[in-house]
Amino acid sequence: MTEPSAPPSPDAPGAPGAPDAKAQRAAKLAVTAFPLLIIGGAVAAYVAPGAFDGWSVHVTTALMVIMFGMGLTLTLPNFALVAKRPLVVFAGVAMQYTVMPLLALGIATVLDLPPALAAGLILVGSVPGGTSSNVVTYLARGDVALSVTMTAVSTLLAPLLTPFITLWLAGQYLPVPVGDMAMSIVKIVVIPIAAGLILRALLPRVVDRLLPVLPWISVLGITFVVIAVVSASNAVLTAAGLTLVLAILLHNGLGYAVGYALATLLRYPVSSRRAVSVEVGMQNSGLAAGLATQYFSPEAALPGAFFSVWHNISGGLLASFWGRRPVKDEEREVERVER
Repeated sequence: MTEPSAPPSPDAPGAPGAPDAKAQRAAKLAVTAFPLLIIGGAVAAYVAPGAFDGWSVHVTTALMVIMFGMGLTLTLPNFALVAKRPLVVFAGVAMQYTVMPLLALGIATVLDLPPALAAGLILVGSVPGGTSSNVVTYLARGDVALSVTMTAVSTLLAPLLTPFITLWLAGQYLPVPVGDMAMSIVKIVVIPIAAGLILRALLPRVVDRLLPVLPWISVLGITFVVIAVVSASNAVLTAAGLTLVLAILLHNGLGYAVGYALATLLRYPVSSRRAVSVEVGMQNSGLAAGLATQYFSPEAALPGAFFSVWHNISGGLLASFWGRRPVKDEEREVERVER
């Protein structure tokens, strides 16, 4: 889900108080309202699935709009951290593409999920990080620059990594058309993001005025995807509901925990640990749902739809918890020097 460019951490030395306060209020509103809208859409689709017949054919278009919005929020300086701290960035991205896919496989095996749901959960684990992680990291007093860079890099690597990881881990459940999936990711993700980046570079003032509107366009897109998936899989959802919910809770929660633990082992500053934890635990689940709908089945898209609902709720809770626990002054100073 796309957010406006995340503001600087409220703990950053010299950060002006008034702009930060306004940005923080806007971010809190987004984190609160987004999951409520998505939950409402999911409930409506479950109660009256017939009202949304035919929506699934437009899922790809909705995802392209979301990714275009993400491109509009990015600028070339967002990628500067790759040159400044390449090991930190790529270690975080490596966690993103190993921890979540392997957790998904383990959870699917332990819970004995049906093949379609198992493949869908693995696909959720194999997609890049969700961009709502950027605003969650901000509210959690984490390293926002690292969060934005990890999201951007993992997203650009998705055409190469997502299909092959999915084939490796989910091929035992369902056939995985690697080439077609890779081209779809280029079409759905890379091209719209590149178009957004170019448009912002050409018309920065126009795009800056649109930034406050972008998250609401994005959440409508994610809500559309959730409604399309839930309405098309009503019967399967009823049969596998509790098991699927447990799988999503475990996947998301363990992603946060393992990401934080690994960042701690690598001796990252506390703010960077928080960023990595959020990045690893939150996925671009709308993309997973769209790819599952296109290449697997509506049933396989359910994990992505449920993850879209839950990770925004859990992310808001995590941000609230960490947001009340500021990073210590000496830890912030260590991070500043390392940069």
